[in-house]
Amino acid sequence: MPALLEIKDLFVSFHTFSGEVEAVRGVSLSLRPGEVLAIVGESGCGKSVLCRSVMKLLPQNGWIKGGTILADGIDITNYTQRDMERLRGRLFSMVFQDPLTALNPTMTVGAQIAEAVQIHQPGLKKAAVRCRALELMDLVDIAGGEERYGRYPHDFSGGMRQRAVMAAALASNPKILFADEPTTALDVTIQAQILDLLRDIQVKMGTATVLVTHDLGVVARAADRVAVMYAGKIVETGTVEDIFYAPQHPYTWGLLRALPSRAVVGEPLYTIPGMPPTLINPPKGDAFACRNEYALAIDYQEPPPMFQISETHFAATWLLDKRAPKIMPPLGGSYHE
Repeated sequence: MPALLEIKDLFVSFHTFSGEVEAVRGVSLSLRPGEVLAIVGESGCGKSVLCRSVMKLLPQNGWIKGGTILADGIDITNYTQRDMERLRGRLFSMVFQDPLTALNPTMTVGAQIAEAVQIHQPGLKKAAVRCRALELMDLVDIAGGEERYGRYPHDFSGGMRQRAVMAAALASNPKILFADEPTTALDVTIQAQILDLLRDIQVKMGTATVLVTHDLGVVARAADRVAVMYAGKIVETGTVEDIFYAPQHPYTWGLLRALPSRAVVGEPLYTIPGMPPTLINPPKGDAFACRNEYALAIDYQEPPPMFQISETHFAATWLLDKRAPKIMPPLGGSYHE
């Protein structure tokens, strides 16, 4: 099945007073129709920048430095904002992290969803627009749509506001939905409901979803494939089973060890030592080396290539090189049986 979205060797940078920040460094990814791809990693690793680069929603000091972006078979790397306006909504849409700031506080929720419908279907009459908006509210499980249509965002709970944002994002039946940490501002119970809703939408509409998160619990519940990102690079990709049951990169081990479900009673929760490096002058070797207790001498000299473990599983770590010493990963199993 051909990829709906294909990113090849993408570089994205920002001009700052301190210098050039290399936020995305040589990222390659693909997304197939109807698939949920989760991009995980610590804050500041480039997850959101990657998604905003595809949609050309970067601030004025940001630019795509190199690489290509193919969306539905079209090379959109050098598309202008006017070109992108024809694609946003029709081809892809985005659900932002904070629904309260994504919604206009002076407009009713129903009017904002209806506005999204009207933008993408300008020929619809007013009654048909309202009907479609109510259908979208029902699709995202906003009960009592007729009554809530005229309510304002401040009348809604956090979960209901996120549902309203999702309804507006789905107004044009996009092929690709970017969900940028859509559950971060919600409590655990509502998080589960929103994740289940994303899955239902993917099944009902066939929408491919890119789910950005730092919560591996979210990944386990919602994703088909996972891309682990660190310091602007993809360091491991695989199916959910690959990542959770046979992780290969030391950074992925650290993320999994830090899950609360792995905590031992009476002992502190594991945390990855150190801090991510600055991306103004990234390290010349493996950016994770200074935090990696299994780092080899070559990690400080050369960035590792992406090693293939199986048809679906890849990881960029020198520990997978046949010349590397045999070690016992902290999550069980071993390299070089």
